[in-house]
Parts: sequence; C-alpha cells; structure tokens
Amino acid sequence: MINKMLKIYFTLAIILWSLVGNNVFAASGSENPSSARQVVEDFQQVLLAVMKQGKDLGFQGRYDKLDQTVRNSHYLYKISRLVVGPEWKKLSKEQQNQFVDVFTDYSISAYANNFKEFDGESFKYVSEEKTSQGGIVLHYLFQIPSERKDVKFDYMMKKNDEGWRILFIIADGVNDVALKRSEFSSIIEKQGFDALITKIKEKIDNYAKQS
Repeated sequence: MINKMLKIYFTLAIILWSLVGNNVFAASGSENPSSARQVVEDFQQVLLAVMKQGKDLGFQGRYDKLDQTVRNSHYLYKISRLVVGPEWKKLSKEQQNQFVDVFTDYSISAYANNFKEFDGESFKYVSEEKTSQGGIVLHYLFQIPSERKDVKFDYMMKKNDEGWRILFIIADGVNDVALKRSEFSSIIEKQGFDALITKIKEKIDNYAKQS
C-alpha cells in the first residue's frame, strides 16, 4: 500500500519543491489556514473510509467513492501541467484537456489501488506553514499501528478560483508528482503525446485488474 510511495530517494522530491519557489517556507502561520486544512482533512476522511471498506468495494467501488473527493481536493489542472513539464506549452488546447482528463482518471485509480486495506491507520495533524509563493504546507503523520514509525505527509496547498487545493503530497520525502514528471516528460519528449496517453491508460487498466 503506502510502502509503494517510499521506495525512491528523497532527492527526487526536490524537483517539485524547486518549481514552487526557491524559498519555500516563510514564517509560521498562514492566511485563512482553516479552509486549506479542511480540504485536506475532508479528503483524508474519505480516504480512510474507503480503506475500511476496501475489500468489499473492490477497485471500481473504491474509485467511485474517491472520484469526487479527489476532484474537489486536488489542483488537477496545475498538477497536469507540472507532470508534463516544458512540453505542456507545445500541446494544443485539445491535447491539454485530454491529458487533464486522463491524468485525473489515473490519479483516482492510483488512490483506489494503493489505499484498499485498513489496519487501524489514522492521520494526525502536526503543523502548517505559509510559503513565500502564497501557498500553505500542511504537515501530518500517517499513523500505522503495525509499523514502529509514522509516515510524514506534507501537503503543498495552492489556491485557485475554487479555493485551496492539494498541489502535491510528499510522503517521507517521496514526491509522487516529481516522479511522474520525470517519467511523463521523458515519454512525451521521446515518443510523443499519443504514446504518453496510451501508457497512462495502460497503467489505469493494470490498477483495475489488481482489484
């Protein structure tokens, strides 16, 4: 489950941190922090509920339960731009929209696949910080009773027209968006846009088959 997110070294997380700004953290505190925190905790609540029903729901059931909450909590358009990288500007508007749709499907599928079992896990709020770029970083611990050490979760929040949204999540130094950027930008640069869409759809199909 969550261990899949912890296999890559901390240095890969730097890619996305650098995109947000050189001086990420500012003084402690934030503007209207409760709304940003509420977005994260509403998402966490649904995630834990899905984990508790994971086996009974199956992949499609978990996907359906997570669909709207992922869309409501994640800055999917901005994340899509980040994971494609510089090649994003070369895409047509139609291709950009297509990628956002497919990447959204992929993101929901990844959650449905990776969070399918429950063993007493919980999230514990730790602290928050305002960034020099106008964002908020929320720090949580993912507590796993069967493990001696909690997993540190850092939620990088950015505001769009609809409110605070999750831009990316770092779990014990592993930034999944940074990993996707490294993979996806390479595919689109070397093989083209259609090849990238095909590979992402293959990943989605593989998630579904794992139930």
